[in-house]
Amino acid sequence: MRTLKDARVGDTVVVKRLHGEGAVKRRIMDMGITKGVEIHVRKVAPLGDPMELSVRGYELSVRKADAEMIEIG
Repeated sequence: MRTLKDARVGDTVVVKRLHGEGAVKRRIMDMGITKGVEIHVRKVAPLGDPMELSVRGYELSVRKADAEMIEIG
């Protein structure tokens, strides 16, 4: 299983599935990350956390712990 955490800078990936439960999953979905959406990885902080993404035309920063719950294809 490949997750968003494994994506590199410059990659454009498609979300296959969201893992996690309850409030965490709801928060990820509220950020616009849902099944089938394209995500472009813009930057990763020097120490690896957080990641800066382009999702649905806006910029978003996501922690590695949250990125690990997003399965990509």
